[in-house]
Amino acid sequence: MIEFQPMTANIGAEVSGVDIGKPLDEEQVQTLRDGLLRHMVLFFREQHISDDEHVAFAKRFGTANMPPMDTSGSAVHVLDQTDPKGEGGDQWHSDNTFMKVPPMGSLLRAVMLPEVGGDTLWANMYMAYDSLAPWLQRLCDDLYAEHDLTMSVTKAIDKGHRMDLRAMQEKNPPSVHPVVRVHPETGRKALYVNRSSVTRLIGLSRRENEALLPLLFDAVRDPQFQVRLKWRVGTLAFWDNRPTQHYAVADYTQRRKMHRVTVNCPEGIDDGVPKGPDGVTGADAPAEKAAARYL
Repeated sequence: MIEFQPMTANIGAEVSGVDIGKPLDEEQVQTLRDGLLRHMVLFFREQHISDDEHVAFAKRFGTANMPPMDTSGSAVHVLDQTDPKGEGGDQWHSDNTFMKVPPMGSLLRAVMLPEVGGDTLWANMYMAYDSLAPWLQRLCDDLYAEHDLTMSVTKAIDKGHRMDLRAMQEKNPPSVHPVVRVHPETGRKALYVNRSSVTRLIGLSRRENEALLPLLFDAVRDPQFQVRLKWRVGTLAFWDNRPTQHYAVADYTQRRKMHRVTVNCPEGIDDGVPKGPDGVTGADAPAEKAAARYL
Protein backbone atom coordinates (compact mmCIF):
# COMPACT_ATOMS: atom_id res chain seq x y z
CA MET A 1 0.00 0.00 0.00
CA ILE A 2 1.31 3.44 -0.94
CA GLU A 3 1.91 5.67 2.06
CA PHE A 4 3.10 9.26 2.43
CA GLN A 5 5.25 10.42 5.34
CA PRO A 6 5.32 14.25 5.49
CA MET A 7 8.82 15.75 5.62
CA THR A 8 7.60 19.08 6.99
CA ALA A 9 4.24 20.52 8.00
CA ASN A 10 3.93 22.50 4.77
CA ILE A 11 5.66 20.74 1.88
CA GLY A 12 7.23 17.43 0.89
CA ALA A 13 6.61 13.76 1.70
CA GLU A 14 8.54 10.51 1.45
CA VAL A 15 6.66 7.76 -0.39
CA SER A 16 6.76 4.10 0.55
CA GLY A 17 4.97 1.00 -0.71
CA VAL A 18 5.70 1.37 -4.41
CA ASP A 19 8.39 0.20 -6.84
CA ILE A 20 8.45 2.84 -9.56
CA GLY A 21 10.51 0.61 -11.84
CA LYS A 22 7.51 -1.69 -12.30
CA PRO A 23 4.30 -0.93 -14.22
CA LEU A 24 1.74 0.92 -12.10
CA ASP A 25 -2.00 0.40 -12.23
CA GLU A 26 -4.45 3.29 -12.50
CA GLU A 27 -5.23 3.28 -8.80
CA GLN A 28 -1.55 3.64 -7.91
CA VAL A 29 -1.10 6.45 -10.43
CA GLN A 30 -4.10 8.32 -9.02
CA THR A 31 -2.87 7.83 -5.46
CA LEU A 32 0.49 9.33 -6.38
CA ARG A 33 -1.13 12.17 -8.30
CA ASP A 34 -3.30 12.99 -5.28
CA GLY A 35 -0.24 12.85 -3.05
CA LEU A 36 1.62 15.22 -5.35
CA LEU A 37 -1.22 17.73 -5.23
CA ARG A 38 -1.27 17.54 -1.44
CA HIS A 39 2.47 17.58 -0.71
CA MET A 40 3.80 19.32 -3.89
CA VAL A 41 7.02 17.27 -3.92
CA LEU A 42 7.36 13.52 -3.40
CA PHE A 43 10.55 11.65 -2.52
CA PHE A 44 11.08 8.01 -3.50
CA ARG A 45 14.04 6.27 -1.82
CA GLU A 46 15.97 3.18 -2.98
CA GLN A 47 14.64 3.31 -6.53
CA HIS A 48 17.55 1.93 -8.58
CA ILE A 49 15.96 2.21 -12.00
CA SER A 50 17.15 2.58 -15.58
CA ASP A 51 16.61 5.61 -17.79
CA ASP A 52 13.91 3.73 -19.69
CA GLU A 53 12.09 2.94 -16.44
CA HIS A 54 12.51 6.56 -15.35
CA VAL A 55 10.86 7.77 -18.56
CA ALA A 56 8.10 5.16 -18.36
CA PHE A 57 7.26 6.21 -14.80
CA ALA A 58 7.24 9.90 -15.75
CA LYS A 59 4.92 9.28 -18.70
CA ARG A 60 2.26 7.85 -16.40
CA PHE A 61 1.70 11.45 -15.28
CA GLY A 62 1.91 13.30 -18.59
CA THR A 63 3.74 13.69 -21.87
CA ALA A 64 7.49 14.27 -22.03
CA ASN A 65 8.53 17.92 -22.13
CA MET A 66 11.76 18.28 -24.11
CA PRO A 67 14.11 20.73 -22.35
CA PRO A 68 15.02 23.68 -24.62
CA MET A 69 18.62 23.79 -23.38
CA ASP A 70 19.28 20.10 -24.14
CA THR A 71 19.70 19.26 -27.83
CA SER A 72 20.34 15.53 -27.31
CA GLY A 73 16.80 14.62 -28.35
CA SER A 74 16.40 12.43 -25.29
CA ALA A 75 13.64 12.87 -22.72
CA VAL A 76 16.32 12.30 -20.07
CA HIS A 77 18.26 15.48 -19.35
CA VAL A 78 21.63 14.72 -17.72
CA LEU A 79 22.96 17.20 -15.15
CA ASP A 80 26.62 16.31 -14.61
CA GLN A 81 28.46 18.90 -12.53
CA THR A 82 31.52 19.39 -10.35
CA ASP A 83 31.58 23.21 -10.32
CA PRO A 84 27.92 24.26 -10.08
CA LYS A 85 28.24 27.75 -8.61
CA GLY A 86 26.57 30.33 -10.80
CA GLU A 87 25.11 27.88 -13.31
CA GLY A 88 21.52 28.81 -12.38
CA GLY A 89 20.39 25.94 -10.20
CA ASP A 90 21.72 27.75 -7.13
CA GLN A 91 18.94 30.30 -7.34
CA TRP A 92 15.28 29.87 -6.46
CA HIS A 93 13.37 29.07 -9.64
CA SER A 94 10.64 27.05 -11.34
CA ASP A 95 11.69 25.04 -14.36
CA ASN A 96 11.54 26.71 -17.77
CA THR A 97 8.92 29.36 -17.01
CA PHE A 98 10.19 31.24 -20.07
CA MET A 99 8.26 28.72 -22.20
CA LYS A 100 4.74 29.46 -23.38
CA VAL A 101 3.77 26.14 -21.79
CA PRO A 102 6.14 25.42 -18.89
CA PRO A 103 6.40 21.80 -17.74
CA MET A 104 3.89 20.59 -15.16
CA GLY A 105 6.41 18.57 -13.21
CA SER A 106 9.95 17.30 -13.01
CA LEU A 107 11.30 13.93 -11.91
CA LEU A 108 14.94 14.10 -10.82
CA ARG A 109 17.00 11.03 -9.95
CA ALA A 110 20.38 10.83 -8.21
CA VAL A 111 22.89 8.71 -10.17
CA MET A 112 26.23 9.84 -8.68
CA LEU A 113 26.79 12.09 -5.66
CA PRO A 114 29.62 13.91 -3.90
CA GLU A 115 30.67 12.69 -0.47
CA VAL A 116 29.01 15.70 1.09
CA GLY A 117 26.77 18.52 -0.15
CA GLY A 118 24.52 18.89 -3.16
CA ASP A 119 21.20 19.03 -1.32
CA THR A 120 18.09 20.46 -2.99
CA LEU A 121 15.37 22.61 -1.42
CA TRP A 122 11.77 23.18 -2.52
CA ALA A 123 9.42 25.96 -1.47
CA ASN A 124 5.64 26.17 -1.21
CA MET A 125 4.58 29.15 -3.32
CA TYR A 126 0.98 28.94 -2.12
CA MET A 127 2.31 29.99 1.27
CA ALA A 128 4.54 32.63 -0.30
CA TYR A 129 1.42 34.21 -1.79
CA ASP A 130 -0.55 33.83 1.43
CA SER A 131 2.24 35.59 3.33
CA LEU A 132 1.69 38.83 1.41
CA ALA A 133 -0.46 41.59 2.84
CA PRO A 134 -4.03 41.51 1.45
CA TRP A 135 -3.55 44.76 -0.46
CA LEU A 136 -0.37 43.39 -2.05
CA GLN A 137 -2.18 40.17 -2.96
CA ARG A 138 -4.85 42.21 -4.74
CA LEU A 139 -2.19 44.14 -6.64
CA CYS A 140 -0.36 40.96 -7.66
CA ASP A 141 -3.63 39.34 -8.76
CA ASP A 142 -3.79 41.90 -11.58
CA LEU A 143 -0.12 41.86 -12.62
CA TYR A 144 1.73 40.00 -15.36
CA ALA A 145 5.47 39.36 -15.70
CA GLU A 146 7.82 38.80 -18.60
CA HIS A 147 9.84 35.55 -18.46
CA ASP A 148 12.98 35.31 -20.60
CA LEU A 149 15.60 32.54 -21.00
CA THR A 150 18.42 35.02 -21.70
CA MET A 151 19.64 35.20 -18.10
CA SER A 152 19.79 31.41 -17.70
CA VAL A 153 21.52 30.79 -21.02
CA THR A 154 24.01 33.61 -20.45
CA LYS A 155 25.00 32.05 -17.12
CA ALA A 156 25.57 28.70 -18.82
CA ILE A 157 27.69 30.32 -21.55
CA ASP A 158 29.73 32.20 -18.94
CA LYS A 159 30.45 28.85 -17.28
CA GLY A 160 31.85 27.44 -20.51
CA HIS A 161 28.83 25.67 -22.01
CA ARG A 162 28.58 25.98 -25.78
CA MET A 163 25.20 27.42 -26.68
CA ASP A 164 23.89 29.64 -29.46
CA LEU A 165 22.13 32.35 -27.49
CA ARG A 166 20.59 34.05 -30.50
CA ALA A 167 19.17 30.82 -31.91
CA MET A 168 17.69 29.92 -28.53
CA GLN A 169 16.16 33.39 -28.16
CA GLU A 170 14.58 33.09 -31.60
CA LYS A 171 13.17 29.66 -30.78
CA ASN A 172 11.99 30.72 -27.30
CA PRO A 173 10.98 34.39 -27.30
CA PRO A 174 9.95 35.93 -23.96
CA SER A 175 6.64 34.77 -22.50
CA VAL A 176 4.20 36.72 -20.37
CA HIS A 177 2.59 34.92 -17.43
CA PRO A 178 0.40 36.05 -14.53
CA VAL A 179 2.25 36.99 -11.34
CA VAL A 180 -0.29 34.91 -9.43
CA ARG A 181 -0.95 31.50 -10.94
CA VAL A 182 -4.12 29.60 -10.07
CA HIS A 183 -3.46 25.88 -9.86
CA PRO A 184 -5.90 24.20 -12.29
CA GLU A 185 -6.42 21.17 -10.03
CA THR A 186 -6.42 22.64 -6.50
CA GLY A 187 -7.82 26.09 -7.33
CA ARG A 188 -5.23 27.67 -5.01
CA LYS A 189 -3.22 30.81 -5.78
CA ALA A 190 0.58 30.61 -5.97
CA LEU A 191 3.12 33.39 -6.44
CA TYR A 192 4.63 32.78 -9.88
CA VAL A 193 7.77 34.91 -10.25
CA ASN A 194 11.39 33.80 -9.96
CA ARG A 195 14.80 35.43 -10.29
CA SER A 196 16.06 33.06 -12.99
CA SER A 197 13.54 34.08 -15.64
CA VAL A 198 11.49 37.14 -14.74
CA THR A 199 12.84 40.36 -16.24
CA ARG A 200 10.06 42.82 -15.39
CA LEU A 201 6.48 43.38 -14.33
CA ILE A 202 4.41 44.47 -17.31
CA GLY A 203 3.14 48.06 -17.27
CA LEU A 204 5.26 49.21 -14.33
CA SER A 205 8.06 51.73 -14.57
CA ARG A 206 11.67 50.79 -13.94
CA ARG A 207 11.62 52.28 -10.45
CA GLU A 208 8.39 50.47 -9.63
CA ASN A 209 9.93 47.22 -10.83
CA GLU A 210 13.06 47.86 -8.79
CA ALA A 211 10.94 48.31 -5.68
CA LEU A 212 8.39 45.52 -6.09
CA LEU A 213 10.16 42.67 -7.88
CA PRO A 214 12.83 42.01 -5.20
CA LEU A 215 10.11 41.85 -2.55
CA LEU A 216 8.19 39.25 -4.55
CA PHE A 217 11.33 37.29 -5.40
CA ASP A 218 12.33 37.11 -1.73
CA ALA A 219 8.95 35.81 -0.51
CA VAL A 220 10.30 32.31 -1.26
CA ARG A 221 13.02 32.56 1.38
CA ASP A 222 11.04 31.89 4.56
CA PRO A 223 12.26 28.51 5.93
CA GLN A 224 8.75 27.54 7.05
CA PHE A 225 7.78 27.34 3.35
CA GLN A 226 10.64 24.96 2.53
CA VAL A 227 11.79 21.34 2.63
CA ARG A 228 15.40 20.22 2.16
CA LEU A 229 16.41 16.86 0.70
CA LYS A 230 19.69 15.09 1.35
CA TRP A 231 20.11 12.89 -1.69
CA ARG A 232 21.16 9.27 -1.78
CA VAL A 233 21.93 7.36 -4.97
CA GLY A 234 18.61 5.86 -6.04
CA THR A 235 16.50 8.71 -4.67
CA LEU A 236 13.97 10.23 -7.08
CA ALA A 237 12.17 13.51 -6.42
CA PHE A 238 8.92 14.31 -8.26
CA TRP A 239 7.64 17.84 -7.91
CA ASP A 240 4.73 19.90 -9.16
CA ASN A 241 6.34 22.80 -10.99
CA ARG A 242 3.20 24.95 -10.79
CA PRO A 243 3.07 25.82 -7.05
CA THR A 244 6.75 25.30 -6.15
CA GLN A 245 10.22 26.67 -6.63
CA HIS A 246 13.47 24.82 -5.96
CA TYR A 247 17.12 25.56 -5.21
CA ALA A 248 20.14 23.30 -5.81
CA VAL A 249 22.79 23.98 -3.18
CA ALA A 250 26.13 24.53 -4.94
CA ASP A 251 28.39 23.51 -2.05
CA TYR A 252 30.34 20.64 -3.62
CA THR A 253 33.39 20.13 -5.84
CA GLN A 254 33.08 16.40 -6.49
CA ARG A 255 31.02 14.96 -9.33
CA ARG A 256 27.24 15.08 -8.98
CA LYS A 257 25.27 13.38 -11.75
CA MET A 258 21.49 13.64 -11.89
CA HIS A 259 18.99 12.48 -14.52
CA ARG A 260 15.82 14.52 -15.01
CA VAL A 261 12.63 14.01 -16.99
CA THR A 262 10.10 16.83 -17.24
CA VAL A 263 6.46 16.28 -18.14
CA ASN A 264 3.42 18.20 -19.30
CA CYS A 265 0.09 17.46 -17.65
CA PRO A 266 -2.45 15.49 -19.72
CA GLU A 267 -4.50 18.07 -21.64
CA GLY A 268 -7.73 16.77 -20.18
CA ILE A 269 -6.51 17.92 -16.77
CA ASP A 270 -4.46 21.03 -17.59
CA ASP A 271 -3.39 22.55 -20.90
CA GLY A 272 -0.29 23.83 -19.11
CA VAL A 273 -0.71 27.53 -19.89
CA PRO A 274 -0.43 29.53 -16.63
CA LYS A 275 -3.68 31.32 -15.77
CA GLY A 276 -4.34 34.11 -13.31
CA PRO A 277 -7.20 34.60 -10.83
CA ASP A 278 -9.60 35.67 -13.59
CA GLY A 279 -8.62 32.77 -15.82
CA VAL A 280 -6.63 35.10 -18.08
CA THR A 281 -3.32 33.92 -19.56
CA GLY A 282 -0.35 36.11 -20.36
CA ALA A 283 -1.21 35.95 -24.06
CA ASP A 284 -4.65 37.42 -23.30
CA ALA A 285 -3.47 39.93 -20.70
CA PRO A 286 -4.58 43.55 -21.01
CA ALA A 287 -2.43 45.68 -23.30
CA GLU A 288 0.59 47.19 -21.60
CA LYS A 289 0.04 50.76 -20.51
CA ALA A 290 2.71 53.41 -20.62
CA ALA A 291 4.64 53.56 -17.36
CA ALA A 292 4.57 56.81 -15.42
CA ARG A 293 7.04 59.11 -17.15
CA TYR A 294 8.08 60.90 -13.96
CA LEU A 295 9.37 57.60 -12.54
